[in-house]
Formats: sequence, C-alpha cells, structure tokens
Amino acid sequence: MPPSLELRTKQSLVLTPRLQQSVRLLQLSSLEFQQELRSALDTNPFLEYEESQTEDNALGADNGNSMSDTMLSAAADSAAETPLTTESAIDGEAISDTGSRDDSISEFSSDPFGRGASRNKSDGEGSDPADWVRIEPSLHETLHDALRLYQLNERDRAIAQLIIEALDDDGYLRQSLSELANVVDIEPDLTEDELVIALKLVQSLDKPGVGARDLSECLKLQLCAMDEDKPGRAVALEIVAHHLERLARREQAELQKKIGCSVDELRIACALVRRLDPKPGENYSQSEDNYVVPDVIVRQVKKQWVVTINPAVLPRARIHRMYAELFAQSAGASRSPLAQQLQEARWLIRNAQQRFTTIQRVAECIVSHQKAFFDYGEIALKPLVLRDVADELGLHESTISRATGNKYMATPRGIFEFKHFFPRELSTESGGTCSAAAVRALLKEMIAKENTRDPLSDVSLAKMLADQGVIVARRTVAKYRHLMKVPPAELRRQA
Repeated sequence: MPPSLELRTKQSLVLTPRLQQSVRLLQLSSLEFQQELRSALDTNPFLEYEESQTEDNALGADNGNSMSDTMLSAAADSAAETPLTTESAIDGEAISDTGSRDDSISEFSSDPFGRGASRNKSDGEGSDPADWVRIEPSLHETLHDALRLYQLNERDRAIAQLIIEALDDDGYLRQSLSELANVVDIEPDLTEDELVIALKLVQSLDKPGVGARDLSECLKLQLCAMDEDKPGRAVALEIVAHHLERLARREQAELQKKIGCSVDELRIACALVRRLDPKPGENYSQSEDNYVVPDVIVRQVKKQWVVTINPAVLPRARIHRMYAELFAQSAGASRSPLAQQLQEARWLIRNAQQRFTTIQRVAECIVSHQKAFFDYGEIALKPLVLRDVADELGLHESTISRATGNKYMATPRGIFEFKHFFPRELSTESGGTCSAAAVRALLKEMIAKENTRDPLSDVSLAKMLADQGVIVARRTVAKYRHLMKVPPAELRRQA
C-alpha cells in the first residue's frame, strides 16, 4: 500500500500539571515535603513565610480539630470555590484551575525552618534544638582523646596517631605494619618494633579488641582483659587461637579431642566466646538521631481513638498579599511570566492541603479497622489490604499506596509506619484468618517464655503454633524469627 496520511480522534485521560503535582506531593515523606515547600518558598516571589506562633496550632490539634479547621482554614475557603480532590486526580478526571483572586490569600500556618520569628534573633534564642543534640564521638576521636593523656615524645605520638587513622570503622587494622611504615616520611625510618609497640598502646587505649589485625586477635584481646580465674577463659583462649573454624562448624567432639578438656569446660568456653564482640569498633558513634517525625498522632479521648495531623509537619507559608494585589492591578498581568508563578503558588497551597486531608482520612480508616491493636497490642492486629481502605474511602488503590508510603503514626504503643497496619493474611485450622503480625507476636511470647538452657527450635515453634490453630511452615517461622532479629536456638542457648 502506498503511504498515506489520515486523522483520527480518540479520548484519553491526561493529568494536568496541577494534578501531577498533587500526586507527587502525596507520595512524599514529611521531610521531603518540607524540602519541596522550602524550595518553592525560596524561588517563588508570591510565597512568603508567616511569622506567627505555633503553640496555638498545637493546642488546636490537641483538642481534636482537623487540619483544615485549624491550620488551613484560609486555604480551605479558597479551595472550596474550585474543589480539588486527590481521588479525582488519580481517577483521571480533567480538572482545570479556575481559581479566583481570593486564592492569593490562602495560607498555611507552620514554619518548620525557623526563618520566621527567629531570623533576627541571636544564637541561643529561637535556634534549632537539634543543634544542641549530643553527638557521640567516633572511634578515631575516642582513641585520639585517650592518647592525649599519655606523655609521649613527638615521634611516638605520631606513630600511634598513624595507627589510629589506619583503623577501619569496625576497629580492625587491616593494613600490614610494613605498609604503614611507607605511608609517612619520618626520619629515621620507622622500624617494625616501633610499630608493634605503638599498636600495643593503641590496643590498650579503650575497649579491648580495638586495633586487632584479625578476628582471632580481636577475641584474644577481649579474653585477656578478663580475670584470670574467669571460668572457661583458658579453654576459650585456646579455641580463639587455633580452633575458630571448628567452633564455627560446631565440631564439639573434635574440639574436645584437640583441646583435651571435659564436656562442661568446653560448653562454658564456647558460651564465653559467643558472648564476645567480633566488631568492637561498631559500638562507637552510633547514630542517635535516626528518628522519624510522625505525620499523624493517635490519642484516646473519652474512650475513642482520635487521629490528628502532627502540627510539627505542617509548614507555615502563605501567598504574599501585597505582591498578589499589585500584580493583579498591573496591565497585561495575564500575559506576564509572573502569572505562571502565581498560579503555581496557588496550586501548591491547594495540593498541600489535600495531601494532609488524604493522609488524615487514610489514618482514620486504619485506626477504625485496627482498633483492637490500640486496645490490646500487636497480637490483636488484623489482616488488612490496601483495597479495603480504598473501597471504604472511595479512592483508588494507588492513592492509598502513595498515602501510606513513608508515612508514620505516633500511638501510645510507639511510632509505626502506615504499612505496619497492613499485615499479610494467614489461614487457621478452624477456617478463620489471622495476621502475620499476630503470628510474630505469638512467636515473640513463646521465645520469651522458653527455657534458655533448652531453647525452642523452629520446628518446635511451628508445632506450638499448630496447637493453637495457626498452620505455618518451619521456614516461615525462621523468616519471622529473622525479621524479629532473634537468633536461632543454638545461639540462644545459655550455660
């Protein structure tokens, strides 16, 4: 057939830029959302920080008021003229922006960046409390501080500092001493004896085991730091020096034959070795600021579980009133490049309002489904899937997925990710169902009550669950135990 041109008409669902922004904001975490808003506040001249107190907003949240009532009332009033919902965005409804000039008055009411009331204050007043958080020193900083207490000449101190800097984060010295001798130019040249002496000094500065060159030496240093009359110490030293591989393979009979000890002595020594720290350097500078800011707070008010948006995650910003009015009065405003920025500012305020509204609706639905969890704990967690929440709220399942991803809920039982309340469904012998989280809670109770001298194996745990009507395979028990960070029965056995 010869080439030809033809026109065809068809219909398709296309998300407008505004709806695309609404979807993107919904799936952001609280930190990412604050960064997004901060970027907009820094680049859009029609947005400004609102300098007002956050205490009033916090009190409003404590009284159970919704976010739209206490934090975004002005934005809600303007958005009411042209309603926008995330569910309509996801379902592909073509919604155009027909907002009026009143949208320029819309506002948020929280400034998480501290640029409002405290920008003109001196250090110490209105500064970020996170700047005052105590930071644990790292491994190298700890060793350098300990080295300063020793009266050493310049050459010996430089050698010790060289070894400290060569340590890995887990506390091991994996470079050979001959390689270290060629790292620095010191006259006269470094000798191996000097490096060995400096290494012994570094190994004695802090926690035993730091500065070891291999696992055997690391465990040996920890055993040597114990009292000489410690039960099993002598046999443990022999094991870590020559028989670590046999210990890893659990060749008990072969170990007893090689060492020439009794069964009880070997059992005590093996238990002693297992309690040692194979990576002592990892205990330093543990991050203590790996916390999350919850998006919603769940409280019990008059025997009812109430969900409120966390005031700490609500940004405080608004349309610059004077700029918006002057721009509206200027000639040819609709054709100015600034018109797009004003429109983007209005979209951002509306879409952010809808983001918090959707998150709160999803959280309220989760709390209503999992009320038994808040009353009785993990063991009462019910099976739940995204489709159940989507059908109840009239939203698309992908909307629920975005609203629950990287979102956290503060409850009297701790802070949980939204995804925690969607456990997998498992069948029971009676034909009913239970959640995987409830099975993990049962396993945790069984392990907590077990005899430490004869811990329960995965097979025994599976049989105990079967006795309670929950049929799970042994490998499923092993997977749940691994998720709970519980070691296997052999490692839980105590002398």
